[in-house]
Amino acid sequence: MQTRRIKLRFRRRLRKSQRQVEDFSSAAEENIDKLIFKRFGRLNKVRRFILSWILLMVLIISGLVIQNIKLSGYYQTLKTVPGGIYKEGVLGTFTNANPIYATSNADTSVSKLVFSGLFTLDNNGNLIGDLAKSYSVDDKGITYTVTLKDNLKWQDSQPLTSKDVLYTYKSIQNPDAQSPLQSSWRDIDITAPNPKTIVFSLASPLASFKYSMTNGIVPEHILGSVPAYDLRSVDFNTLHPIGSGPFSFKALQVEGDKKENAEEQIALLPFNDYALGKPNLDEFIVNVFASEEQLIDNFKSKQLDAIYGLNYVPKSIQKTKNVEVYSIPLKAASMVFFKTTSPGPLSNQKVRNALVQSADTKDIIASLGYPARAVRSPFLSGQVGYDKTLLQPGFNLNNAKSILESDGWKIGKNNIRYKDNKPLAFSLSIADTPESKTVAKQLRAQWKAVGADVQIRSESPTDFQTTVAYHSYDAILYGITIGPDPDVFVYWDSSQADIRSSSRLNLSEYKNPAADTSLESGRTRIAPEVRAFKYKSFFQAWQQDSPALALYQPRLLYITNGHLSGLSTSSVSSPAERYNNVYGWQIKQAKVTN
Repeated sequence: MQTRRIKLRFRRRLRKSQRQVEDFSSAAEENIDKLIFKRFGRLNKVRRFILSWILLMVLIISGLVIQNIKLSGYYQTLKTVPGGIYKEGVLGTFTNANPIYATSNADTSVSKLVFSGLFTLDNNGNLIGDLAKSYSVDDKGITYTVTLKDNLKWQDSQPLTSKDVLYTYKSIQNPDAQSPLQSSWRDIDITAPNPKTIVFSLASPLASFKYSMTNGIVPEHILGSVPAYDLRSVDFNTLHPIGSGPFSFKALQVEGDKKENAEEQIALLPFNDYALGKPNLDEFIVNVFASEEQLIDNFKSKQLDAIYGLNYVPKSIQKTKNVEVYSIPLKAASMVFFKTTSPGPLSNQKVRNALVQSADTKDIIASLGYPARAVRSPFLSGQVGYDKTLLQPGFNLNNAKSILESDGWKIGKNNIRYKDNKPLAFSLSIADTPESKTVAKQLRAQWKAVGADVQIRSESPTDFQTTVAYHSYDAILYGITIGPDPDVFVYWDSSQADIRSSSRLNLSEYKNPAADTSLESGRTRIAPEVRAFKYKSFFQAWQQDSPALALYQPRLLYITNGHLSGLSTSSVSSPAERYNNVYGWQIKQAKVTN
C-alpha cells in the first residue's frame, strides 16, 4: 500500500514538471518572436550605421597587422640558431675512421668529427686544449707533461683517462700496427703516472713537438684486447667507431653497385659531453662520393649543404643564387722543385737563379681566380724565423737573361738557349688539374721568354703520386704542407733526399752543409729569437742556391648552399682542420628579437 502511494506521488510530480517545461518553452518562443524576429524590420534602418562600424574595425585591425609586420624588421633580424641537419659531400672513398690510420680526405673528415685529440687549433691557428687542460715543458725542452681535463668521457659514457692516451701512442709506435704516424713517434718515451697525467720524453729538443699532439685518441677499453696486427681491419674503424669528439657515430649506409656511382653516408649525432661543448647541429651527415660528377649533381639539386674535395668551382654552380665559395688559405706552399741532382741544366745554380727571376709570380697568382698569398721563402710570412731581407729574388727578366748570357747560354734556333751544343730544356711534371695546368702554361711561356724550352707532363693523380715518390722528374709543380710551425727539415735537409729516408720529401734533392746545420739547429731551439737566429744560414743558402721556385699558398676550397655560420676562414694546416670549430657551426635560421 505504501509503495502505491509513492508511485502516485512520483507520477503527479512528473506531470507537474512536464507542464512547467511546456509553459517555459511557450514563453521562450513568445519572447524570441517578440524580441528578435519582430525587430528584424527595424534593423534595416540602422544597417548602414552598423556596416560603417564593422568596416572601420576591419580597417583598424588590418592597419595594426600591417604595421606590426613592417615594424618587426626593426626589432627582429634573421639569424642562425642551433638545430638543423648538416649534409656535407666529400669526394673520395671512406675506408677507416680510426685516427691511427686515417689519411684520405674522407677518412680524415670522419675521424676529425668523431675523435678528439689532446690539443686542437682555434680559429686563429693558436694551439688550445681539447682533451688537455694544460701542458708544461722542462728547461731542456725534451719532457712535455700534459694534464687532462676533469670528467672526460667516451661516447659510450666510459671515463677517458691517461691510459687511453698512452694506449693510442704506444699503438702508433708499434710496428705491427703499421700506422703511417709511426716514424714521427719512434724515439719518444711515453708514460702515464696517474689517470690525469701523460708524459712525453723526447730524445732531443724539438720545437714543433707540441703540434704533434693534435691527432685523435682511441679507447683502450675497446681496442686494448685487439692484437696490434689486427687494428687496421677491426670493424671499430668503420662500423662502430667510438671517440670523444664533437659527434658520435650513428650509422653507415652504402649505395651504388659500381665505383662510378658509389656513395657512402655516415650519419653522426652531437656528443653532449664533448670537452669543448655540445655542438649546435642536430645531426651531421658526411656523404662520400667516388664520382666528381655525382658530387656536383647532388649539390646542384640542394641535397647537400656543402661540398669539399674539388680544386675548382664548377661552371654549372658559379652563378647559382645563395652559393658561397670559401677559399681558405692552407699553411702550405705551391712550388716548382728543381731536381738539383739531375744531369741536365737544372743542376746548374745559375740556370735555377735565372728561372726564378724570369717567373712573374704576380701574374701567376692573378690568374688563379681566387685571392692567394704569395710565397717567397721556405717559410710562410709571419712564422718564427721568417726573414723578409732574405727572400727569393723577384721578377726581373733582363737580369735573368744576363745571368744566362754570362754563364755561356746563347740564343740559338727557335729562340732556345744552348751551351756546349746542349739546349736549355727540361720537363715540368704536374697533376692533371685545371689549376696546375693554368700555372704550368704561364710558367712555360715566361721561361720561353728567357730562352728555356719546357715540356709539360700532365699526369693522373695516381701516376703523379708515383712520380713524386720515385723522384722521376726534372722539375715538379707540387704543394708541400708547412703547418703552424716552420720545421721544414724534411723538405730541405740532405738526409731527406736519400732513398733510404722514411719520407724522401726533399723533392729538389737539395744538399748544402750550411743549410743542413742550420735546419738541424733551428728545430731544436725552443726560444723563438734563438731559433730565428739559427735559421738565418739556411735562408741565405736557400736564396743563393734557388733549389725551388716558391709561388703561393694553395687554398682549401669549400662551397656551401647558403650561409654557414661559424666556419673559420683563417689559414689551416690540413683540410680536416676546417672542423676546428665545428661544434659552433649553425645553419638553421630564425627571426630573433634584438
